[in-house]
Parts: sequence; structure tokens; C-alpha cells
Amino acid sequence: MGLFDTTQIGLERALSGSALRQQAISQNIANVNTPGYRRQDVDFASALHAAWDGGQSAVSSVNPTQQADMSSVMRADGSSVDIDQEASTQAENGLHYEAIESVMKTRISILKSAIGGS
Repeated sequence: MGLFDTTQIGLERALSGSALRQQAISQNIANVNTPGYRRQDVDFASALHAAWDGGQSAVSSVNPTQQADMSSVMRADGSSVDIDQEASTQAENGLHYEAIESVMKTRISILKSAIGGS
């Protein structure tokens, strides 16, 4: 087992995905009144879950990407951004980010303790 196992790499990929999702949400909020704008989203969780059984190399190869949400409903002005939904998604994503960050900090603290650091 290496210093950084599949779980650590998965946490790093999830943190990157959550950060990218936050950017997409911010972009959506900024374009709420832009006619023809299609809502953007990042679905990294399903890619991570699918890669998990493939081990460390499969998890390492997961690269979250921003994509247009084709399932969202277009408003009369041509935008598909629902500001209430974006606020809710932003709050949820923030909680996910904080949870992942907390787990990573705990794992690093345990690792430091194991190698004799404080």
C-alpha cells in the first residue's frame, strides 16, 4: 500500500469536482438573466463511483468536467437558470466540500501522527 491510497486520491478528485461545481454554479448565477443561457453542472460523483472498483489508477483518471444541463427547463426568456435551485445547489455543494475537506484533514493528521509529527 502506498502512502496515498485509493481513498485519498478519491477524496482529492472529489474536492476538485466540488470546486469545479462551485465555479459552474457561480457562472449560472452570473448568467441568470442571459437569454439563451443553458445551465451548467458538474457530475463528478457518478464518475468516481463508477471508477472506484477499478482501483487507484481508475480513480486517478477521473477528471470532473463542466457540462450543459440538458434536463433543465428553459424559461420564457430562453435561460434555464432557476436562481432558487442554484442557491440550494450552492449550499449543498458547500457542505460537500467542507465534509471532504474535513475527512482529508483528519487523514493527514493521522498520517503526520503516524510518522512522528505533531
